[in-house]
Amino acid sequence: MNREDWLKYKRRSTGQRYDTKWAPIYDQNWGTNIDPTHERMLTKFLSLCPPQGHLLDAACGTGKYWRMILSTGRTVFGIDQSEGMLAYAREKFPAIPTEKVGLQEMHYQEAFDAAICMDAMEFVFPEDWLLVMNNLYRLIQPGGRLYFTVELADEKDIQAAFDRSKELGLPVVYGEWADEEGYHYYPQMEQVREWVRLAQFRLLEEAVGDDYHHFIVQKD
Repeated sequence: MNREDWLKYKRRSTGQRYDTKWAPIYDQNWGTNIDPTHERMLTKFLSLCPPQGHLLDAACGTGKYWRMILSTGRTVFGIDQSEGMLAYAREKFPAIPTEKVGLQEMHYQEAFDAAICMDAMEFVFPEDWLLVMNNLYRLIQPGGRLYFTVELADEKDIQAAFDRSKELGLPVVYGEWADEEGYHYYPQMEQVREWVRLAQFRLLEEAVGDDYHHFIVQKD
């Protein structure tokens, strides 16, 4: 299988796996407790948003962060590529509008005061990173902020995962972890900063914690 076909397969299988395997158990395992750095950075991010601002939660899952957003008087719109995850989000927050849209297909034009994309960019292929960042830039109002996270892994584990994937004959590039089911991509932070720059965001703040690198950026 060439890389283009493999990436299409991995994306399709990831959505199906979240629909059937992860959505039913997500909340009981990961959907309630917010890690300390996530909470601190989201609190900081929300303090920079307009008081009655309308936020996009891109790759929202089951709406893990919505209670925090709503408690500040702001509103939220959720999108995800998994209909199964969205179904659980709607059960908990029936008044919150949602749409089944992947990060690569976001089509909104300056529709939101700000946006978050948390615990999700690890599923974006390197070929799609700049596309996703450009989509996020386009959907935010001028002056609006974006908060996103990048999952971290030890360099020796990244190398070992790359070696195993190559042994399986998978068409991976360095930084990708993949097997028959899962996929994660761990970019270098300098590359992430370059994608931020190319998307015309201005970097405001960074932090490291809870196994993630956290970025707050602004659209000027």
